[in-house]
Amino acid sequence: MNEINKIAVIGLGYVGLPLARLFATKYAVVGFDINHKRIEELNQGMDLTLEVEDDILQAVLIKENPLKRAKLQAGLYCSADLEEIREANIYVITVPTPIDKHNRPDLTPLYRSSETVGKVLKKGDIVIYESTVYPGVTEEECVPVLEKVSGLKFNSDFFAGYSPERINPGDKERTVEKILKVTSGSTPEIGKTVDELYKSVVVAGTHLAPTIKVAEASKVIENSQRDINIAFVNELAKIFNLLDIDTHAVLEAAGTKWNFLPFKPGLVGGHCIGVDPFYLAQKAQDVGYYSELILTARRLNDSMSEFVASQVVKTMIRKGINVNGAKVLNLGITFKENCPDVRNTKAADVVKNLESYSLDVTTYDPWADPEEVKQEYGLDCCVELNSESRYDAIILTVAHQEFRDLNLEGLLKANGVVYDVKGILDSFDGRL
Repeated sequence: MNEINKIAVIGLGYVGLPLARLFATKYAVVGFDINHKRIEELNQGMDLTLEVEDDILQAVLIKENPLKRAKLQAGLYCSADLEEIREANIYVITVPTPIDKHNRPDLTPLYRSSETVGKVLKKGDIVIYESTVYPGVTEEECVPVLEKVSGLKFNSDFFAGYSPERINPGDKERTVEKILKVTSGSTPEIGKTVDELYKSVVVAGTHLAPTIKVAEASKVIENSQRDINIAFVNELAKIFNLLDIDTHAVLEAAGTKWNFLPFKPGLVGGHCIGVDPFYLAQKAQDVGYYSELILTARRLNDSMSEFVASQVVKTMIRKGINVNGAKVLNLGITFKENCPDVRNTKAADVVKNLESYSLDVTTYDPWADPEEVKQEYGLDCCVELNSESRYDAIILTVAHQEFRDLNLEGLLKANGVVYDVKGILDSFDGRL
């Protein structure tokens, strides 16, 4: 291992930890996070996000900072102490890029992490960003912070790279090393250096983009494209519902053509698809172009939580159920199946819309952290189901494997309603 491959990964969440673990199989790595509780858990060999299995994490964990050793040692050391990353030559920033309540990009985590790195930045260092952003953020927003705090000059004293994350939370098949990685650098030479670094650990290979802005744009359009396609089938679901046609049956029939894209209707949340299109739309607006298609797709997908709640209520009324005070079981609160991630989950919006109809909603999700759900959304969530309770309606909002095996009929009152948001049940009274 040469001197340049002393790596610090800033942010040890769903993206940073899997990446740090992967780098640590070959390089000396320090994982840095300001969350002291998170650092304690990781140093005990536990990842509560479940992205890295405990035995795999423990296999690379070391108890001593490898960057401070005369002879470099491959492995991962986790810390919340800024001094522990001062000896790094490569800094990889993997913090989240959320939106505010007005759906505008919030770059605060990027600014703060850039300030953190700027305090320890040295001549010759490379700072690589993985956070999803609109084109220009790395060089126009983050680099000036690095320059200001460090007193160093960009592309003379230090350099930058961008390699957009492609983590798929909960996916144990397409893990970080098995997904082709886009890379880029602030100069052609640095681009090659960054590319070689990722190529050394990502078995799926890499694609070196010509510029950082191209790499940034490639990431943000990936999720915008999916958002638009899902919006199309969500609109179809609304149309076919009025026509009393099974949307899933239509899509199955259309899918027999070789070039039909297999998207399904549903709730679009999470940290990527439900957020990234706003970043692209904001940048477009900054240069004088008002996005029509991208923002229309966003509005349509955001409307699905209210649509689901209204359809459940209408189905209950058609079956003669008194809605006021009716007991409803909502299955799932995470943003996707078989994953504890509740960031930007639209299942929470479904619950709030149901409660607006004076329904008594119980949310059951064995994957979610009740404290996190309460803190983020003000909602109660149970991780164990009371098998003695009976409900007027059951809504499958998230397709956790545990829910596929539930005896839903045994949880329903006579004439109760089952509404299948995910389209996976054999027996249902309504679905998207």
